[in-house]
Parts: sequence; structure tokens; C-alpha cells
Amino acid sequence: MKITFLEVDRNTQYLLPPLVQDWLPEGHLARFVADIVEQLDLRSMKASSDPP
Repeated sequence: MKITFLEVDRNTQYLLPPLVQDWLPEGHLARFVADIVEQLDLRSMKASSDPP
């Protein structure tokens, strides 16, 4: 079985910033994780990391 690799130009810039929503299908685990993280109450964690 022949393996072929695609060349990647890492210097190519996007016309617009990429959106995860455009790249992931509906129901993808990453969408679920992002939704859960958005619901977390992180106020106490943010407060503990603020400088005195």
C-alpha cells in the first residue's frame, strides 16, 4: 500500500480566522466539551490567580 503525504505550507494565512464550528461536524465530541466548559463557573479559580 502506497502512502502519500500532502505538503503543508504553514506560512499560508487565512483570509478570515478559522472557526471550529466550520471544521467539526455536528455532534462531534469537541463541540460537547466546548459547551460544557462554557457552563463552568470559573470565578473562584480566576480570583485565586489574580495578583494581590
